[in-house]
Amino acid sequence: MRNLLLTIRYDGSAYHGWARQPGIRTVCGRMEETFSEYFHTPVVLEGASRTDAGVHANGQRATLRTELGVPTDKIPRVFNTALADDRIEGLSDIEVVAAQEMPEGFHARFDAKGKRYIYRIRNAKLPDIFLKHYRWQVLPPLDFEAMRAACPYIVGEKDFACFQSAGGTPRESTVREVFSLDLTRSLEDPAEMEMRIEGSGFLYNMVRIITGTLVEVGLGKRRPEDLEYIIASKDRANAGIIAPAGGLWLDEVFY
Repeated sequence: MRNLLLTIRYDGSAYHGWARQPGIRTVCGRMEETFSEYFHTPVVLEGASRTDAGVHANGQRATLRTELGVPTDKIPRVFNTALADDRIEGLSDIEVVAAQEMPEGFHARFDAKGKRYIYRIRNAKLPDIFLKHYRWQVLPPLDFEAMRAACPYIVGEKDFACFQSAGGTPRESTVREVFSLDLTRSLEDPAEMEMRIEGSGFLYNMVRIITGTLVEVGLGKRRPEDLEYIIASKDRANAGIIAPAGGLWLDEVFY
């Protein structure tokens, strides 16, 4: 039995998240159904992150225990051929970009040491209809420097209960470590902002609530130093809104 680690990217616009759900179109469900039918054997994927409906990925990881005889270096090409039924004009919204052999007990989620997410914001007076699934388009002007000043309050090992939505899988602890949080603006197009956050792990909707809180700082509804109180309160009611799913990318999983 081989244990493969796949690197997968996808456009999550047409999916109800990563995790398989009966009768609902999900990324994992689509891949398992397609591969099982293509190879005439059950295929089960274990993903590193349960991305939500509409969230995208550059570097989702998933383990696959299989007896398939496809050489490891050929797996991306073969698996993407299997996904060809999901292609429109030669393009697909799911792609296997890499595969590697791993030890028997390795698991994509349980062995992960951290993750990086990217959130993209477009701050312009007029929305761009072609970016509606890939940006949070904030029309009022944002104070970029105020948002950046709020970022250091979030970095470190803290109890981030204030940034957790109800409805997710219950966690034994809401303590996580945020390794870094950077907010940048494109030199070519100043309307484009990108938030990059790396951490040991993230609570349900944590990245999107952090983003929503930073945007409220940018709108002048909060001060950068308010983040210290918000985190210390451990109260979801004190944090900002949940940013839309479409601006979020799972960028990389670290091992």
